[in-house]
Amino acid sequence: MTTMGYPSTGVRWGSAQARGVLAATVCGSGMAMLDGTVVNVALPKIGAEFGASVTGLQWVLDGYLLALASLILVAGSLGDRYGRRRMFEVGVIWFGLASVLCGAAPTTGVLVAARVLQGVGGALLTPGSLAILQSAFAHDDRARAIGAWSGLGGVATAVGPLVGGLLIQAWSWRLAFLINVPVAFLCVYLCRRYVPESRDTTMTGRPEVSGTVLCALGLAGITGALVEGPSRGMGDPVVLVALVVGVLGLAAFCVLQVRERDPLVPPDLFANRTFTVANLLTFLLYAALGGVMMLMVMQLQVSLHYPPVLAGLAGLPITVIMLLLSAQSGKLAQRIGPRLQLIVGPILVGVGMLMLRWAVPGASYLTGVLPGVVVFGFGLLCAVAPVTATVLAAAPDRHAGVASGVNNAVARTGSLLAVAVLPAAAGITGEKYADPTALTAGWQMALLICAIAAVAGGLIAFFIDNKVLGQPSPPAVVEDSPHPGDCLHCGVEGPPTHVVPQRSSTVD
Repeated sequence: MTTMGYPSTGVRWGSAQARGVLAATVCGSGMAMLDGTVVNVALPKIGAEFGASVTGLQWVLDGYLLALASLILVAGSLGDRYGRRRMFEVGVIWFGLASVLCGAAPTTGVLVAARVLQGVGGALLTPGSLAILQSAFAHDDRARAIGAWSGLGGVATAVGPLVGGLLIQAWSWRLAFLINVPVAFLCVYLCRRYVPESRDTTMTGRPEVSGTVLCALGLAGITGALVEGPSRGMGDPVVLVALVVGVLGLAAFCVLQVRERDPLVPPDLFANRTFTVANLLTFLLYAALGGVMMLMVMQLQVSLHYPPVLAGLAGLPITVIMLLLSAQSGKLAQRIGPRLQLIVGPILVGVGMLMLRWAVPGASYLTGVLPGVVVFGFGLLCAVAPVTATVLAAAPDRHAGVASGVNNAVARTGSLLAVAVLPAAAGITGEKYADPTALTAGWQMALLICAIAAVAGGLIAFFIDNKVLGQPSPPAVVEDSPHPGDCLHCGVEGPPTHVVPQRSSTVD
């Protein structure tokens, strides 16, 4: 028996099944979060083993981000259509198999291809965790389950750098990928035993594939031109073809969304100024974040001679700050309006980045790294929960799920393009990342560029409607939709994806 939107019964908090469902979703999402952290730490070792240029290392990151940003919007709807548990399991298995390919890769090219496949799996499982919790748990227990998932996911993110660094130091960067395999096995076992299947029975027709393909082609072309341009030259035929394919692909995607009756990204979302500005702020903030996170662990390992485990742990204060205080940040934005935090937060991020310019050879962690990391973390704390809540509040209720997906995809795209552009813009080309002097000069320039992007994000927040979070919402959204401010932890790698089924669901 079902009611409009959610089943009338569900898994009850405190039961063995509840613990199993929670463990399955934490394993799946935690695996993806851990991998995102570990790969940054592993980059110098990967480069050294393969003799890779900075272009190759950019593709190791961007291959994953490209697939994730392109597919994350359609992936959530696939779960609603074909079964949320089924698509989550497919994503976990896919991610695990791709991790084996990553761990066994004999060349940089094979590793990049495997990372693209890993991104496909990540796109399938990332929105699946929350979708399962919302559809499986009884209405009264849903908020508690989501809060527990959020908190445990934050803990997994916090220990990720330690685990990843230890694995890399103990044997090889390959172990950091292969560790995903037993986690994937455990996750699938828990899904089969405890997670009920659910789907949206009202969804008919085929998924919107053409828009996804065009979006992927557009992002791939633009990314390819930006990554390959500095080494090949912008006049190189490969670069020119990639640029043309990228521009035409994104243009065709926009035209298709306007003409489609049921578009992947409803154009009317962007008619709301606050929605548009909040997503632009998200793009700038996560572009700055993605660029710095890529280069910081390289600077610490290459120039300051940190071992992998300490380089990974250097950014731990950011995660701890987000883990402990995200809920309070979101509640404050609900009380006073989001604008102040969305102005101050990105500016603090920019200040923290400028302070990280002290992280040069000879500097200690306490004076050269920690102050910038702490200010950086408090800036993210101010901004992440309010900007995601603002996006959800500014969107029409019927588009709440897709609005959250758009915001997450925008953040991933910002990181994707930053990784593609920043090294060349900062003068880190070829194998300069292995030279401490050249890397330090590029690191300081990159921080200046990223700080400018972050501060620009804060300045455009003046155009956000400060009352948007105070607007009343229908009971269905207030009761059923987990607001970012209610979560115990907002992730560093991207804003949370909140899937809000608006149609009837069935649970097997």
